[in-house]
Amino acid sequence: MSARSFLDTNVLVYTDDHDCPEKQRRALQIVADCRRQGNGVVSTQILEEYFVTATRRLGVAADLAARKTSIFGRLHLVTPGLDDILAAVDLHRLHGLSFWDALVVRSALASGCVRLLTEHLQHGRRFDRLEIVNPFTSDRL
Repeated sequence: MSARSFLDTNVLVYTDDHDCPEKQRRALQIVADCRRQGNGVVSTQILEEYFVTATRRLGVAADLAARKTSIFGRLHLVTPGLDDILAAVDLHRLHGLSFWDALVVRSALASGCVRLLTEHLQHGRRFDRLEIVNPFTSDRL
């Protein structure tokens, strides 16, 4: 099995974003590759954010968004606990991240990921062994 990758909410949301066809294609490829290789990780926070964003911003029907949430939840699923929340507070304070981004970083670290696939944090930034990778930059599309 290849190294674990944590998928941020935007990766999942782009699977439904018909206004961004290149990003949608890339997001669908990422999810398919992670499912096939068994190395994709999401957290309950990511699934919650996906459902809200897909239904509110993109207008995805709730039943379809629920089915996709279930499918995404078949990746390795992390459920942050109190220790993770407190560690996220520390990341927030030490690195100036929003609390929600800090919780994503903490969840990725706690689940043994080496990559966090997101477009919301600085590409190439590192948190210990975790590297931030923007999979939607033009050289990756």
